[in-house]
Amino acid sequence: MSSNAEDVVYCDTLTDGIIGPDVRRGGRVADGGRIVFVTSPGCWGPMITPNIRGGHEVAAPVEVEGAEVGDAIAIRVESIRVLSKAASSGVDEPVEGAFTGDPFVAKRCPGCGEEWPDYEVVGTGQEAVRCKKCGSPASPFRMVHGYTLVIEDGFAVSVSRDVAEKIAEKAWEYAALPESSKQVPVLIFGKADIPGMVSRVRPHLGQLGTIPSVNIPDSHNAGDFGTFLIDAPHRYAITREQYQTSLTDGHLDVDSVREGCIVIAPVKVDGGGVYAGDVHAMQGDGEVAGHTADVSAETTVSVSVLKGLQIEGPILLPPEEDLPPLAKPWRKDEWDAVARIAERNGIEAEPVAPVQIIGSGPTINEAAERGFERAAKLFGMRLEEVLNRVTITGAVEIGRLPGIVQVSMQVPLRILERLGIAELAVEHYRLPY
Repeated sequence: MSSNAEDVVYCDTLTDGIIGPDVRRGGRVADGGRIVFVTSPGCWGPMITPNIRGGHEVAAPVEVEGAEVGDAIAIRVESIRVLSKAASSGVDEPVEGAFTGDPFVAKRCPGCGEEWPDYEVVGTGQEAVRCKKCGSPASPFRMVHGYTLVIEDGFAVSVSRDVAEKIAEKAWEYAALPESSKQVPVLIFGKADIPGMVSRVRPHLGQLGTIPSVNIPDSHNAGDFGTFLIDAPHRYAITREQYQTSLTDGHLDVDSVREGCIVIAPVKVDGGGVYAGDVHAMQGDGEVAGHTADVSAETTVSVSVLKGLQIEGPILLPPEEDLPPLAKPWRKDEWDAVARIAERNGIEAEPVAPVQIIGSGPTINEAAERGFERAAKLFGMRLEEVLNRVTITGAVEIGRLPGIVQVSMQVPLRILERLGIAELAVEHYRLPY
């Protein structure tokens, strides 16, 4: 690798829905440098745009100097700034005849059968996106129940139908899309099924990580959606072995991937290929509607290479307030007390730090099992010990239905020292030892 790495890389180039080793890079950053990503809304906009080949648009991956296969990259989220003035989302329904096997990926015109057809936008509403060749409505999804939110001063309010329709007429302006975006903003639908609903804006990244070692749709770089690619009837099909070894679970949809967190991601392609996108204005655990309020955003991260740290999927150090109660970091007064109790009982209390392992799979149960297995392998523990530690020092939380979880546990510092991440955890959580 050449040494033309920059201390700060500004990346506002977006993919067309595909990530992997053959995707054009968005730059090269020095180990210890920063990346500023400017990204478009994920999910709905790309979903209804016929010629985008994945369920999202994400930032072009940025190489990190010195990162090699078998390493990991610590990605610190320093800031997320929402750029959109409005967002729309809701529950989806695939349109019969508008795709081959997978409506997120293998889109085709239901009228003329053209794959990934060019399109034009005619007016507003759910049939506004039309095939340029035959004129048929060409979006492979409809929104069966949804809302339009205006976003201002850290809050969001869903609007009435007449206001949603006015926003639809200026969809690109309200969405604040980056210039390289190809998507049609879903704001053109003008959905307003829940007027007057209010929420807090609490932005996080649905996508943050490193690229997989096989070219796949960006929305499917996870253990749940990735299963749809196994032997699929389209050009982005992968084998079961590739599913098990090539993905990096960059599409987490975990609401703790926000300002103040650290994501430790596996390197499966030299340079790592750090990418980001699918910023959500807000989301509760599970993303149970299938989608949330996606927005354009500017995200700043810093990156550092962790040499020789081989991991199968992401490790997350969330902000302290996001940790479950039993995984909260020990404070000095607490630690002094438990150390005295341990000493009176003839044992030494072992210093620990909270860590979250991301588990993924076709279902929540399988995702949890994979998280336990990843933890056991990484920490050199028996599976039964992991289960006990998670039970009394952590928790299992749902990241996304159907199959992303956060497995939290307090991990002995001696193990984290062996892995080379103890100092990272101690500093992040201001631990007293």
